[in-house]
Amino acid sequence: MRIVTLVVVVMLSLVSLDGYGQQDPQYTQYMYNMNIVNPAYAGSRGTLSIGVLGRTQWVGLDGAPKTATFAIHAPVAKNLGAGFSAILDEHGPVKEQNIYADISYTLTTSEEGRLAFGLKGGLTLFDVNLISLVLPQTEPGVDPLFDDNVNESLPNFGAGVLYYDDKFYVGLSAPNLLETKHLEKSDGTITRASEKMHYFFTSGYVFDLSTSLKFKPSTMVKAVSGAPLAIDLSANFLINERLELGASYRFGDSVSGLISFGVTPDLRLGYAYDYTTTNLGNYNNGTHEAFLQWDIDFSKKNLKSPRFF
Repeated sequence: MRIVTLVVVVMLSLVSLDGYGQQDPQYTQYMYNMNIVNPAYAGSRGTLSIGVLGRTQWVGLDGAPKTATFAIHAPVAKNLGAGFSAILDEHGPVKEQNIYADISYTLTTSEEGRLAFGLKGGLTLFDVNLISLVLPQTEPGVDPLFDDNVNESLPNFGAGVLYYDDKFYVGLSAPNLLETKHLEKSDGTITRASEKMHYFFTSGYVFDLSTSLKFKPSTMVKAVSGAPLAIDLSANFLINERLELGASYRFGDSVSGLISFGVTPDLRLGYAYDYTTTNLGNYNNGTHEAFLQWDIDFSKKNLKSPRFF
């Protein structure tokens, strides 16, 4: 457990950094969307794993965020995993697509323990439809800042570390390490919108309450300079390794109900509903999130042990 303690101390010290504002998408079912935020997760399930997640946030609020993610990853050689991940994020006139290749290298630390390091690299496609905005007219003419749309393709890369065994995991990652600046204008007007580096800390454990019931507490902490920590605490119960029921609390933001079902041992479907606890809840009908996770074992062999995360 010495290596686990070291990893946790390093991660918590990094997560305590200052920030500028939360920009990356929120995920309620982050435990089934891991390699979107942490490339070290690539290949860790021991199979070809495909994950799809869709999130519609603050239903009924005009211009509210909508997010879709896709991830595919697998072990490709001894100690080596690889994958592909994509995020499609839209809020108001802003559309952003992150397209990445993921690679991981895993060290065996004990009979069950693994320590993985991951990198992701790719492009961020940024599109802002400024011309579509209806602005209050205070003076004759058009504000030069809004006379053109913004279309940019920006390179970026990320990194992560993950320690895990059959029942425990702890990880830290920064999916976008390069700060990008948007909406910079000359013409006498200088306006900047910067995308800052986000840190994601994740951890969870599986407790055996009985032969048919497991308890799965987990957490995700998201940090970015200039904003409070975004902290999710989740508690799920897995029944007969098939039906999963749980709840989650995002501090100062929302409470959530979660359900997922193993259609087969290799295919799981899930849904979560977030209820906004702030004053913003008076203006929306909650958030819906659904996911699909499909593991394909081309080795034609059963996994040595079930994976619960």
